[in-house]
Amino acid sequence: MESRRGLVGIKRSLNVGGLTRVKRIAIVLLAALFVIALTVWLLRPVGPADLAHGNFSGDKALAASWAKGDTIVLIRHVERCDHSSAPCLDSADGITERARAVAVGIGSQFAHLGLTNADIYNSPLTRTVQTSHYMFNTLGSAQDWLFNCKGTMLRDVLAHKVAGRNLVLVTHSECMAQLEKELKLPTSPTPGYGASLFFTVDTAQTNPKRLGLIEASDWQSVDIK
Repeated sequence: MESRRGLVGIKRSLNVGGLTRVKRIAIVLLAALFVIALTVWLLRPVGPADLAHGNFSGDKALAASWAKGDTIVLIRHVERCDHSSAPCLDSADGITERARAVAVGIGSQFAHLGLTNADIYNSPLTRTVQTSHYMFNTLGSAQDWLFNCKGTMLRDVLAHKVAGRNLVLVTHSECMAQLEKELKLPTSPTPGYGASLFFTVDTAQTNPKRLGLIEASDWQSVDIK
């Protein structure tokens, strides 16, 4: 009888000990998974700052850079018609009818910033020509390098940046990513139609520093005075 009780006690001890070990292993595994997830998050590529939605320090930095004529901004063309079911403004290789109002709205934001000290260039493709026209109410200077930009984007941007004058470039998402690549920056997710990617340069007109991104629909939450 006593030996049977002893066996039962040993069994219970083994069960309790087994459960304790399982719990410890589970805790260790959960902790390891947490550390791995945290490490992946900390080492993730960091895209451009969002200059909208209450980013007051970013907006202040942009305003200061723009006032000094130290800003470079790359603007993606608005909605292209051949990738949309919406009616075309004109030809299929241009923008949609509804995108015209988006371009005009973005242009009014840049007019608020001030365009008297800005040089405006655009890619020669129809969608960028139309975007630039409706944004800035003028025909910009078409530049092949704002479309054929692989490997030369940084060089060409700096070659067209005049000291004390902001540089406005109406271009394509591939060229925006190319500039980030040449600056060895983590590339952004593909910016939306009409998105504006801002950089600022130092007094030597070198080493552009990325300020951040404003999507076309987010300008109303930007506070630049």
